[in-house]
Amino acid sequence: MAREELRTLAQNPPHNAQTGELDRVKARIRTLTERTVTRGCTEAEAMAAAAMVGRLLERYALTMQEVDVRDEACVQVEVPLGGVRRRPIDLCVPAIARFCECKVWLARSEVSARYVFFGFATDTKLAAYLFAVIDRAIGTDVLAFRRGSPSLAGAALRRASVSFKQGMATRIAERLETMHAEREANVAANRVAGTALMVIRHQVVEDAFRATKIKLQTLPGVTLRRDGAYRAGRLAGDSVNLRRPLGENAKAALPR
Repeated sequence: MAREELRTLAQNPPHNAQTGELDRVKARIRTLTERTVTRGCTEAEAMAAAAMVGRLLERYALTMQEVDVRDEACVQVEVPLGGVRRRPIDLCVPAIARFCECKVWLARSEVSARYVFFGFATDTKLAAYLFAVIDRAIGTDVLAFRRGSPSLAGAALRRASVSFKQGMATRIAERLETMHAEREANVAANRVAGTALMVIRHQVVEDAFRATKIKLQTLPGVTLRRDGAYRAGRLAGDSVNLRRPLGENAKAALPR
């Protein structure tokens, strides 16, 4: 749907049209999040996925009404990490959560750890999907970095690989934060009382989270080695033009 059509719908949405559009957006979100990430993907594909997720969330916000927000249930979606140690993608997780309008925390046992995204079902599904795509992208790009660094070996290569992944994660996080701010501004500009609806959305999630009685603790910070590998990772995370349009070919390039 073109932006002009979205603006018209937001300003004067017939009830049936609004409900039908919201159902269509939810169906597209389900289709996207049901894709499995079974192969490596590039940072370009990860950021293309982020742009697609952002547009879906924007359409979702533009077609929701206050009654939809207040009736929406909050859920938890878990993302297993396959171990207990923290990873460089940790640096990106808070930005993923904000981008998808979720709360997030790290839950640990003696043998495993998992991220838990909390919020509306649509938002948490998109957060888990985006996490998977970005995680794969970081893994794919660090392999290319390692192949392009023949002078490194052993412990030096391991340290450089971590620095590269940290640099890539921090830059992707910055870009997600920028995209989130732009999306919120666009929603506010393209519908009546858009800012008020966003406040209600945030309040509904906060109230539902308080009802869980979960107590969160702040994780200690991560020490960054801002070396050449870190800078190379930031360059990798800054190399994609997020402004380009995404057609059907771009959608097909996303991991399945």
